[in-house]
Amino acid sequence: MPSSRQVRITRTAISPLLAIKTFPNTAHHTGTPPRVGAMSGVAMGGPAPDPDRVEDGPPGTRFTEVRRFAEIDSTNRYLLDVARREGVADVVAVADHQSAGRGRMGRRWEAPAGANLLLSVLLDPHLEVEQLHLCSAAMSLAAADSCRSATGVEPSIKWPNDLLAAGRKLAGVLAESTPPPSGEGTRLVVVGIGLNVRWPPPEDVDAPEPVPDELRRSATSLWRQAGAEPDPASLFEPLLRALDERVTALGDSAGRARLASEYRSRCATIGQAVRVVLSDTEVLGEAVDITLEGQLVVDVGACFTTVSAGDVVHLHGGD
Repeated sequence: MPSSRQVRITRTAISPLLAIKTFPNTAHHTGTPPRVGAMSGVAMGGPAPDPDRVEDGPPGTRFTEVRRFAEIDSTNRYLLDVARREGVADVVAVADHQSAGRGRMGRRWEAPAGANLLLSVLLDPHLEVEQLHLCSAAMSLAAADSCRSATGVEPSIKWPNDLLAAGRKLAGVLAESTPPPSGEGTRLVVVGIGLNVRWPPPEDVDAPEPVPDELRRSATSLWRQAGAEPDPASLFEPLLRALDERVTALGDSAGRARLASEYRSRCATIGQAVRVVLSDTEVLGEAVDITLEGQLVVDVGACFTTVSAGDVVHLHGGD
């Protein structure tokens, strides 16, 4: 693809190469690393909450510790705090309910307690900044594998990180990175996922609380797709095992190339007519590829445009 035909469009709230939120190194400016506000990324003080239960991770995986919460504001925010205060990695935070769960662009993620799988992982992938988007891809692929193994539902991926089933959103992934406490070395990465297991419920099931109209129109769940009511716990270990395999693959160039190729092959956005909504404009065209840096390449007719972050609408309804 001729580089003269490429135009880079970025969104300032997101790292322009990654569609992954990054936070500055504050280690040399204050003795207490800040917490990150759930909706805005604004530094906040205060202690991190204590987990209700701590247990070992799945045997044979990198995940050494699972910290469980009945309720927390955000598992991503908690692990960013852990990264800054404790300087550890390979920790999992999982919650029955998040009071300030969020997705990309600061969107809220709401569900009744215990209905869905809500977790984040803290990784030290030893990747260059331009490669960090592969952590999100690894989570999306691992979640898709766990859906298939636990329920028979095989989702596709909508760029950059949503899982789709029957053209509706099944899961969202949010990745955020921060420097290690020392300020030296590669960035630590927190990757969170909200996977719709039992919420929204099937249309013919009495819901414990009203399902918002927007959610009813745009989202689905494994219960809706599989026809039987799954348990979120049944996806927990399969997801972590599949994620562990893919994070291991990120350790060498051949593994990274395989993961990027798998992501492309399972990305439903490629080949779709799309509208990409940015902060002050939109891009209309056909999605034709994904770059090595994770950017979406859109053929707009007169040129190819690379998009780093934005809201993608599949205009032909593909899943």
